[in-house]
Amino acid sequence: MQLRYSFRMYPNGPQRSALARAFGCSRVVYNDALRARETARMAGLPFVTSAKLSKLVTAAKKTDERAWLGEVSAVVLQQSLRDLDTAYRNFFDSLKGKRPRMGAPRFKSLKDNRQAVRFTANARWKITTGGDLSLPKIGDVRVKWSRTLPSIPSTVTVVKDAAGRYFASFVVETGTDETLPETAGQVGIDLGLTHFAILSDGTKIDSPRFLRRAEKKLKREQRRLSRKAKGSSNRTKARIKVARAHAQVADARREFHHQLSTKLIRENQAVAVEELTVKGLARTCLAKSVHDAGWSAFVTMLEYKAARYGRTLVRIGRFEPTSQVCSQCGVKDGPKPLSVRVWQCQACTAWLDRDINAAVNVAKAAGLAVSACRARVRPGLVPAQREEAGTHRDGQPTVVGIPSL
Repeated sequence: MQLRYSFRMYPNGPQRSALARAFGCSRVVYNDALRARETARMAGLPFVTSAKLSKLVTAAKKTDERAWLGEVSAVVLQQSLRDLDTAYRNFFDSLKGKRPRMGAPRFKSLKDNRQAVRFTANARWKITTGGDLSLPKIGDVRVKWSRTLPSIPSTVTVVKDAAGRYFASFVVETGTDETLPETAGQVGIDLGLTHFAILSDGTKIDSPRFLRRAEKKLKREQRRLSRKAKGSSNRTKARIKVARAHAQVADARREFHHQLSTKLIRENQAVAVEELTVKGLARTCLAKSVHDAGWSAFVTMLEYKAARYGRTLVRIGRFEPTSQVCSQCGVKDGPKPLSVRVWQCQACTAWLDRDINAAVNVAKAAGLAVSACRARVRPGLVPAQREEAGTHRDGQPTVVGIPSL
């Protein structure tokens, strides 16, 4: 199984300049190759192969207009061509229905939020004994290693995000079998907005709402950005502040997802979750809250962690009526508005919590043996026994019969 490990990099001034040159050269080669293929397509010529594009890059280095391409590692330029091949392959696969629909490759811009270059083993990059990352024509860059790599990576991708932060990204193969000891825990999860996750055992996990909490700061920084003159250095500084504010929100949300998904995978042998139409919900008035929750990223983490640690993740269809069926008796009494949080089953008279009831039904639909007792908020009316005695206000004993429903 392949996993991606990212570590924060702290390049100095000359190294940032060298990385900027690498980003720029990679972008120019990508755009030149894309332009060559688009020109050939419009002229009705055959598809330009990668080998021909590689020769064009080599020839461009010898010209005065593109001589500065030789200032960066040749591996970076070749990997840029490989990225273009991948973009075309994904586009063609989407046309054939092998993957979700996506657009044709587009030209890269200097103003893109993310810039990246990749070094393979041919570039002879290495991790020094002092813990620095040695990159060709860039130097030894300081890296903060937060954990140990499970195996030796063959490639490293240097990424610069919109906030001006640098990361070293490694794709490595996991080590030996990491299957966790088996446990008897099984849980169904109902994802929501007021509570991020409701478990079938009755546990409710509040939604942190990272974006909502940071809206005041984001609004202030965005207002300051709008007042800066376009093209000025002050506008660039203000843009970075806005990007950093958004990065803090994204990092906090990702950390929350990681901690919760790891906890659920470690404590349960099987986890059931309902597939949600995030794209559809994003077109409603709940769009901001839906994106702030990040359901898709959380379910993706559950999926790969279940595969890594030997757990079972079951997805049930989004058309499963989890909120319409009583988890006690199984009677379906139709949809209910979102304002109804607690409801009473007309068949068994049990009072049910909407979210916990849905989580229990998710577990049942996945075939998990999860106790449904906690889905009930309070018991319904239980008929008294014939011989049970009660007392009137006048003190005279009476026999309590079965109440009429």
